[in-house]
Amino acid sequence: MITIKLVTEINADKRTVFDLSRNINLHQESMKDSGEKAIAGKTSGLIELDETVTFKGKHFGFPLTHQSKITEMSFYNSFTDEMLQGHFKSFQHSHFFREENGRTIMTDEVHYEISFGILGRLFNRWILKNYLTRLLQKRNAFIKVSAEKHH
Repeated sequence: MITIKLVTEINADKRTVFDLSRNINLHQESMKDSGEKAIAGKTSGLIELDETVTFKGKHFGFPLTHQSKITEMSFYNSFTDEMLQGHFKSFQHSHFFREENGRTIMTDEVHYEISFGILGRLFNRWILKNYLTRLLQKRNAFIKVSAEKHH
């Protein structure tokens, strides 16, 4: 199991950050470079517990789809999305929010497994983990700017 953990400080209340983090429209805007679009399930607005969304986008030059389900949600503290269908053996993304001195500390924990044996492990080490980390950092920067505009 591979883990990516990111911590982002945002000058906004955690309810705002929580809602922006589960906003399908904002996700699509933040992923414009890969052309990611919600094509099935919840395709706009705020995703809720037990809802699914399928995104299609271009990564590594290939059109890829990824279907996730919100499997856990504790209003305005955390939520978890898990892959139902996609190109990972497993993929789980937990989002945590806590308020501290008038700002929100947003923590992302991504746990994933890849297929393809040694080739998959080499691809992960050389390319995939850094690529996913940069995608998350870019998305979090987008959330931060959007939340701080509201604040």
